[in-house]
Amino acid sequence: MSIREELGGIMAIVEKDLKAYYFKPPNISWGILFPVVLALSFSLRNPEGLTDLAPGLVAMAALFGTTSMEAIVITFEKRVGALERLQLAPITSASIIIGKLLGGTIFGLVISTVMTLLTSWFLGAEIRNLLAFLVVLVLTNIVHSALGALVAVSVKEVFEAQTLSNYFRFPMIFLCGIFLPLAKMPTALRFLARLLPLTYSVEAFRAIMVSGSSIFVGILVLVGYSILLPYLSIVLFRKNQE
Repeated sequence: MSIREELGGIMAIVEKDLKAYYFKPPNISWGILFPVVLALSFSLRNPEGLTDLAPGLVAMAALFGTTSMEAIVITFEKRVGALERLQLAPITSASIIIGKLLGGTIFGLVISTVMTLLTSWFLGAEIRNLLAFLVVLVLTNIVHSALGALVAVSVKEVFEAQTLSNYFRFPMIFLCGIFLPLAKMPTALRFLARLLPLTYSVEAFRAIMVSGSSIFVGILVLVGYSILLPYLSIVLFRKNQE
């Protein structure tokens, strides 16, 4: 098959998923409201520190916007047989997964962009380097969309994917420096946090929006995860189809 045909298949999957699954009011509100409510509940003791939570809010919006929908879309299509029918199309399994990842990434970008605007308007958060911010935003959504896909191809039912996703998401929220700086954590938890991609997203967003420090390491790690996690998703998807 030619590259042009593969790209056409990928774009058809993206267009179909965005129309059929993603851009529904409940999905959009979930991706935005949950991080906001969670952040507000942890900031009641220090309302003046809300601006410092802006980087974490953007990262959480990307995390929940991508992983939630990836887990639902892929497992739902496996459940009803739509994914099997998709495999009959003249495209590779890698293109199918890439198409699913891009749909989740685009949705996550929309959700996290809305969150960025909200933090700018209401919390006074500033973006000091727009190009760097966009790079980190795109990488963050790719990585966590791939994480959601990796979870989804590992299970058979939607509730299993959602449950397994929560095993990753909620520890990540509390370990990745959103509410508690890594420097204040025990050594074992700091080590664990360094294995999680959300840590590097939060640190990079914070460097761009608050501290002005270097983001080179964060981008490098996110690039690595954006290659590793899609690769693992494709390998596992192929293995489960054998």
